[in-house]
Amino acid sequence: MMNNENLKHISIKDYLAGQGIFPTKEHVDYGMYKSPFRDETTASFKVDYRKNLWHDFGTGEGGSIIDLVIKMQQCDFMVATQFLQKQINQNIETYQYPYISTNGGISVNNSLSVTAVQPLENPKLSAFLQSRKINMETAKAFCREIHYQIGGRNYFAIGFPNDADGYELRNPQFKDCIPPKEITTFDRQTPTVHLFEGFINYLSLLTLQAKQADVSAVVLNSIANLDKAIPFLSKHEKINAFLDNDEAGKQALDKLQSRNFLIVDISKRYAEYKDVNDYLCGKKMTKNQTKITKSKGIRM
Repeated sequence: MMNNENLKHISIKDYLAGQGIFPTKEHVDYGMYKSPFRDETTASFKVDYRKNLWHDFGTGEGGSIIDLVIKMQQCDFMVATQFLQKQINQNIETYQYPYISTNGGISVNNSLSVTAVQPLENPKLSAFLQSRKINMETAKAFCREIHYQIGGRNYFAIGFPNDADGYELRNPQFKDCIPPKEITTFDRQTPTVHLFEGFINYLSLLTLQAKQADVSAVVLNSIANLDKAIPFLSKHEKINAFLDNDEAGKQALDKLQSRNFLIVDISKRYAEYKDVNDYLCGKKMTKNQTKITKSKGIRM
């Protein structure tokens, strides 16, 4: 097992590529990226390839790959190091996850192959969803169980498909993706569309109110994908924004409002919670995180 200092040598560039994030400008020693934490037109996120460090000029934050994983995965130090150790144990970098076709095609990557795309049944994955209080029938309707193999070892995860035949992957140990990274849309020909950052929050709303499955929806699968969702959002008369109660969610909301969309900020209705799933689980934010507005619950 590698110690934490050695984990810091894992390439930040490769990790970002695994998230579907690539530099807009690249030089020999560094690359400039659009920040993965907000929407922007000019790249302000620098990755120093030689030092293997990142710096976000928009916020002044920066650090090692461990710091980046903590911020992007929204986890603590221990979970971040466990995630990176898992990548080492598998002897494969994050960016090597394969492309999966809608018919469950086999990866062309020699290091990793998809062995099955099947209905969601694994007890460990079911237990994870139940720990998040997600209705299992709802999860089975929208997600698949992805089995893949690396070096003769078998792995599995919850797979949420996107519009480009990629998958968002979740299991109790990690969250990642099988590229390409893309939004997921559900066009139900309704005047209103629901907007979410991640699929766990979408499934949380449907657990709370099953009838909302009849309403058009878009899951960004990353706040950085907001621009990709604009054409789909613009087809609707009203947007119900179920975004996170954090700075990235606020910036995304501001960006949509600047386009003069008719938007209902649903996050105000769960203001004491970070997101819809935390509301479902009854997990309130700390006093330092909580907005002044008090939650009155989610009502549509």
